[in-house]
This record gives sequence, structure tokens and C-alpha cells, in this order.
Amino acid sequence: MSLTGKTILITGAGKRIGRSLALAVALAGADVVVHYGSSSSGAEQTAQEIRSLGRRAAILQADLAIPSQTGTLVRRAIDALGPLDALVNNAAIFEPLDWQDITLESWERHLAINLTAPFLLSQAFASAIQAGASGRIVNILDWRALRPGPDHLPYTISKAGLVALTRSLAQALAPRISVNGLALGAILPPSDGGDTPDILANVPARRWAEPGEVESALLFLLTGPAYLTGEIIHVDGGRHLV
Repeated sequence: MSLTGKTILITGAGKRIGRSLALAVALAGADVVVHYGSSSSGAEQTAQEIRSLGRRAAILQADLAIPSQTGTLVRRAIDALGPLDALVNNAAIFEPLDWQDITLESWERHLAINLTAPFLLSQAFASAIQAGASGRIVNILDWRALRPGPDHLPYTISKAGLVALTRSLAQALAPRISVNGLALGAILPPSDGGDTPDILANVPARRWAEPGEVESALLFLLTGPAYLTGEIIHVDGGRHLV
């Protein structure tokens, strides 16, 4: 699954899953634009590792809650490393808010980062694709988006909207750009180190995912058949079935 000669922008690539995905595409031969919101040291470490693999890396900061910053990110990425071949909308916020805990500010923050930013970035990416060229967009989703429940309400609704956006853009941007999604499950424990005793109880696979399993799924969508578009691939150990 070679990405040699390709340039990819990955949002939220300074830590956790975003960092893993950035290193995976670099190992496959791609140059990477590493976006970060606040984790500058993590972004720098990611970029250094990409460069150690013999690939180019650029680091760009943008607050995706601010549309004006989001709207210029694709152009800045192109200025840094040249035309983009793919966009991976990975950056997101995930707050454990039930309906009674939600404020208008927390609701709008989730929508801005998890849904509006991927739309603006996809719009800019599609507009920047050169005549005769093609591209790919991969949106990082969550199994909750297709099986919404009362927990993590703003996050779940924003990701459900991103599922709809994925399928709509697959039609709107065809045939030059394919748009697909990866709906993830139990991939990494919470970053706050909180207790997670019940997470695997409803996962048929009965285990956490290996990071390489998510990486392989992304590489498939970036290098596999361009005829595949509008698809949501669940990498969740079967969690969405329960």
C-alpha cells in the first residue's frame, strides 16, 4: 500500500490516534502536513519522526473552532509542501456530557471542531485539487455516530452529522474525489487516565484494537479502489452491532 509521491494533511496529528496515522502514511511513503491545535511539542515530535523516515513534514497550528483559521489551513498546507493528494479529518473533541450538563458553548464547540471544520477543510481541499488530478478524503468517525445514545451527546451528534457529511460529499465531489469514513471503537484508553472497566463488555472482539489495525484501515482507504466512496468502515471489534 504505497503512498510514495503523495502529500497528506492530517488534522490533530500531534498526539494519540492522529500521530499514529501520520506515522503510518509516512511509512507508506507520503509527505505529511501535521496539524495541531495546542499540542505543539507532540506535533514537533511527530514531524521529527516523519523526517527520520526520509519523508517531508510541515507543522501547522490552527484552532479549528475558529472558522477563519480553519479556512486557511489547506492553503497554508499547500504553501508548505505543495499540492495535497489527501485530507484526513481526525481532530475532534470528546467530552462526557449528558443532556442536562450541556451548555450552548459546549454544544457549539463540538459542532465547530467535529463537524464544521471537516466541512470547511473538505471544501477547501476540493477547490484546490488541480485540473485532471484526483484526491481522497477520510473522516475519522465513531461507532456512536451510527448507534447514538444519551451519553457524550454533543460529541455523538456532531459525529452523526459527519457521517451524513461523508455520504453527501461522496456524491457532491465525485468523480474526482472519494470520501469515506472510519468509525472507531475501543482504540485507546481515555487521555485523562480515567477508569474504563466496562468499555469492553459490549465489544464482541473482547479486546482493545491494535493501533496497526486502524492504520491499515486508513491505508486501505487512501490506496485502495477509488471506486469505493461514501463508505463507513467500522474498526470497532463489532461494537456497533450490540
